[in-house]
Amino acid sequence: MNDVVEQVVPDLDALRSALADALKQVNHIVVGKEEVVNLAFSCLLADGHLLLEDLPGVGKTTLAHALAITTGLYYQRIQFTSDMLPADILGISIYSRKQEKFDFHSGPIFSQVVLADEINRATPKTQSALLEAMAERQVTIEGSSRPLPRPFFVLATQNPIDLAGTFPLPDSQLDRFLMKLAMGYPDPAAERRLLEEPDRLSMLAEARQSMNTEQLLDLQYAVCRVHASAALLDYLQALVAATRDDANIATGLSPRATMAILRCGRAWALLQGRDHCIPEDLQAIFVPVAAHRLRPAQGTELSLEQLASQILEQVPVS
Repeated sequence: MNDVVEQVVPDLDALRSALADALKQVNHIVVGKEEVVNLAFSCLLADGHLLLEDLPGVGKTTLAHALAITTGLYYQRIQFTSDMLPADILGISIYSRKQEKFDFHSGPIFSQVVLADEINRATPKTQSALLEAMAERQVTIEGSSRPLPRPFFVLATQNPIDLAGTFPLPDSQLDRFLMKLAMGYPDPAAERRLLEEPDRLSMLAEARQSMNTEQLLDLQYAVCRVHASAALLDYLQALVAATRDDANIATGLSPRATMAILRCGRAWALLQGRDHCIPEDLQAIFVPVAAHRLRPAQGTELSLEQLASQILEQVPVS
């Protein structure tokens, strides 16, 4: 007689409660950045990777630490420098005389959350070491493919490209990031809280785990089940088509970018407590998901974010 294995249906109420606790704690540590925190969580729930570009000292690393601690994920930080080699990220095989064989010593990429700090200070050769890991959740070393832990989330920070000693990320690398965000300066009320409250390192030390790995994986699975109607897909395709037809945009969104927008929109809907995606969900995440994938036409004075925002204004909801 064959054993019947019952599939355990995740308790969505418990998952939503854990997610609400996680959001509350991260917002308590990263003050005045509720929208950034919500977008970062939607990126994580959509099983994507996040790129934060901003000036030093505005809370990029604090956000990464808070996310890792709150979700209970194994976390490692890689400080990128111009002399870093791919082996410093992936790992290396070292010959053991006692065992008379090579032993592989895994690098920091074998973590659930990887903070790639100041990623654009590394050379393109070293940056490319992340490509396979981010796209396929595995790395190939010495001819062997090694799977990475799940979930696997790369949160990279980068200084503005006009600062000295930086190497711009190539298009193929940028496309591996589901979302690109900027923290920005805090408003006066948030900055006052930073001055009056304990320092963020103390708060991180006292932070607690609000969910476990299984709950996070269940939430990522729940994102895939968020309903997207035919009308919503029509609206999404109209947005994408507009980026390809706009005279100010040289390179519009690819099919992979289209699927990324839908996946992230579903995650945003889940964060709002809904089991279906609406146009407002796509609008909420469109600029951070789409802007860094666009290429402006020659002579265009608008920024990538302005181009993406303009597309939202021009395309009506069907």
